Amino acid sequence: MLLLAPMEGLLDATLRDVLTRTGGIDRCVSEFIRITNTLLPERAFIRVVPELLNAGRTRAGVPVRAQLLGSDPHCLAENAARLAGLGPHGVDLNFGCPAKTVNQSRGGAVLLDEPELIGRIVAAVRRAVPAHVPVSAKMRLGFNDDERAEECALAIAEAGADELVIHARTKAHGYRPPAYWDRLAEVRESLPAHLRLPVIANGEIWTVADAQRCQAVTGCEHLMIGRGMVTDPGLALAIKGQGTVPWQVLPPLLAVFWAQVSARVDRRHRAGRLKQWLNYLRKRYPEAQAAFDELRLVTEPADIEAWLRRAQPAPAPTTEPILALPAEMAQAC
Repeated sequence: MLLLAPMEGLLDATLRDVLTRTGGIDRCVSEFIRITNTLLPERAFIRVVPELLNAGRTRAGVPVRAQLLGSDPHCLAENAARLAGLGPHGVDLNFGCPAKTVNQSRGGAVLLDEPELIGRIVAAVRRAVPAHVPVSAKMRLGFNDDERAEECALAIAEAGADELVIHARTKAHGYRPPAYWDRLAEVRESLPAHLRLPVIANGEIWTVADAQRCQAVTGCEHLMIGRGMVTDPGLALAIKGQGTVPWQVLPPLLAVFWAQVSARVDRRHRAGRLKQWLNYLRKRYPEAQAAFDELRLVTEPADIEAWLRRAQPAPAPTTEPILALPAEMAQAC
């Protein structure tokens, strides 16, 4: 199974929609919904996870699990219950976000120093949602170090989580390579046999070879990919041995992406969103590098749209024979 990771400010509903059209992704996880001391209205969940209006799936039919972030077990449970009523394909809990502003508000990876609290959060959410709604969690190896990684994983498993994603770095590591897959393996193997929930590996999976090495080192059958999929929209297909996505496929997808960005994003920031994705794509596609260079200083939506029209592949020439005109029509001509 291949999961598409959430990435705040990058991999949101718009990019989820486009990337799941290329195939290979089995499930997505949304970017986090911040929970404080308020029971959020339904529209707050739908704003982050618009797929809730489509039976919890992207337009391509890929299920989406909604992610919550917070530190109060009661408030998280209360909001999870409301969220569950909207039909997500599970509720995910964020114990991995490394953002300083999030951590300062007692959210994300900072909770990895408090395994007991993590356990209470997972247990409260598990009790609050119907049994058929999966509850999963995502964690890093730790905050400043990985000394409590096993405790956190055990707390999550004991509290009744159905699944655990582990990003193989600490908060202090940020996104700097390498990912510590060997350490992830130790955490997975530390779980008692009766608590062996599925563990999904995440971090530094950019290529098919990376995916194969990660599975071999961690012992994890399932993977979560994020930046690798943004860089190469065919990565999931390639990992499954089902093909690749050549550049010729991407201009129509860029046009879909642009149309959705134009509908959702303030005019001043639209060009930036397209260039943000091209900045990743250029690591994989020389054509994306050329596009990025051409658009680097462009800010006007009209100029972006003109480039998109030029970039679309030419229609394939028809292979049907040209039919002869009936005699009476030929004479009329």
